[in-house]
Amino acid sequence: MPRAKALIVWGTGSGVGKSLLAAGLLRHFRRLGLKAAPFKAQNMANHARVVQGGEIASAQWLQALAAGVEPEVRMNPVLVKPFGERGAQVVVWPTFRTPFTPAGNIARPPGGAPRSRDGEPG
Repeated sequence: MPRAKALIVWGTGSGVGKSLLAAGLLRHFRRLGLKAAPFKAQNMANHARVVQGGEIASAQWLQALAAGVEPEVRMNPVLVKPFGERGAQVVVWPTFRTPFTPAGNIARPPGGAPRSRDGEPG
């Protein structure tokens, strides 16, 4: 079985165009007849799209469309959605959704008890 080829896009900081460049490369590969898909292990973004099985960052959603593949949660398995200086909601594929405070303690979601690592209350 042949090994899969991989390409990584690195940049010097946030907002420098890595996601846009990756989308352009994926579209180019698609036009060449190659099969490719986006992957970002962890993304911190408030802009997310709902897909089958959960949600992913909008950047990976757009990259999937550029590649001509169905967007799915495996493309962005860890999504960190900050809510100001209070903390962030961490969405881990497939089901783990927990808000964290800046001190790293689990915060209480609005109207509910804190969730454990397996997503259960408590």
